[in-house]
Amino acid sequence: MDMAVAVLRILVVDDHTLVRELLMQTLRQLGSGVVCSGAQNADEALSLLEAGNYDLMLLDLMMPGINGVAFLGILHKRFPALPVVVVSALDDPDTIGRAMRHGAVGFVPKSSSGDELLEALRKVLAGVVSLPPQMRAAHRSGRSLAERYGVTPAQMRVLALLGQGKTNREIANRLNLSEGTVRIHLSAIFKALKVTNRGQAMLVVNRRKQTKL
Repeated sequence: MDMAVAVLRILVVDDHTLVRELLMQTLRQLGSGVVCSGAQNADEALSLLEAGNYDLMLLDLMMPGINGVAFLGILHKRFPALPVVVVSALDDPDTIGRAMRHGAVGFVPKSSSGDELLEALRKVLAGVVSLPPQMRAAHRSGRSLAERYGVTPAQMRVLALLGQGKTNREIANRLNLSEGTVRIHLSAIFKALKVTNRGQAMLVVNRRKQTKL
């Protein structure tokens, strides 16, 4: 993605105003097309998501009201194509593991630098799951087929619809995405599967029908 020209809409969810504003300021370094919005709790976040499309969410786990991990589950069901990266002061292996199992595609400890955050987000936007160094080996050892391909949960949904023969427009409508976002997902999927077109990708999907992707 050429972030200098493409619009990238990011939603930052954190109940601390200063932290939220600092994160939004850092995110603008991703490119001139970055548009950031902020929410201080789950209700505000859901209202914004229902009002418009977002390409990425950053989520703090420790917010008043609903538990952050539980909120991940809600997001996973209601907005399955939205990539969510957790940015949290809780960075123990159990917390990271639970966040990833509930649908996060990346985890960045709040102790990370701004450059480390941006590097993690660039990986996620390129279709790669991003984890802290201490979790990468464990994640690789027990990864699923989807993770071995390096395909995110959001991209797996696009891939599943692609396997059904859906067009880009049909995929966009089904997942509440723009066609541009679908094309970005498809580009990352083709790269991960080491194919060059839709037909080759569909062959991969059809070969794996007996295996849970």
